[in-house]
Amino acid sequence: MNSKLTKYDIERIAKSPLFAGLSEEELRAALDALRASKRSFKKGDSILTAGDEAASFGLVLEGGATIESNDAWGNRTILSHVGRSDYFAEVYALLPEEVMPVDVRASEDSVIVMFFARGFEAMQAASPELYTKMVSSMLTISLRKNMILSGRSFHTSPKTIRGRVMAYLSSISLRKGKPEFDIPFDRQQLADYLNVERTALSKELRKMSDDGLIEFDRSHFRLL
Repeated sequence: MNSKLTKYDIERIAKSPLFAGLSEEELRAALDALRASKRSFKKGDSILTAGDEAASFGLVLEGGATIESNDAWGNRTILSHVGRSDYFAEVYALLPEEVMPVDVRASEDSVIVMFFARGFEAMQAASPELYTKMVSSMLTISLRKNMILSGRSFHTSPKTIRGRVMAYLSSISLRKGKPEFDIPFDRQQLADYLNVERTALSKELRKMSDDGLIEFDRSHFRLL
């Protein structure tokens, strides 16, 4: 469902990394050029689909989404999660000829601001200075996103399920700066992210709890 941006929506967009530091006039011009619109998605809804032209990128206002690779046989690999104030598919704003190689799916009921990727072309012609600011911010966002995506290789490199779980939970603990935290995945999503079977993952989590390594309740974990 599409709806217009409210004043509160615009205030939150203004604080996001792509638009931070813009004047009110620049912000309005950027939102107009990118045809910003607010959309609501139910959990499990497709936001962007692999194989489609990368015409849009998004900003999560509420909820979250998973970046997924789904093969022709129905096997799913979750590559990353984007939460509130995170962008997705932003790199394609600078590569409008590319097609989406992955699916983006709502991991919970979500509110997303979608932007028209080719709006940058119009912005470049109308306001080169604003375009330069936006592209600089976009590249910073993309570099940070690449660091997050590369982190998955460290989480899935251990040969055992326990090793993968420990690598993932340790990285979240370091990022949060504390031993107790929530993760953005349910059990099936975590299994898909770590590239393991859900049943085997649940069994290993119980073993780790019995061994005094962790305590957990659904998506809430505490490292011991």
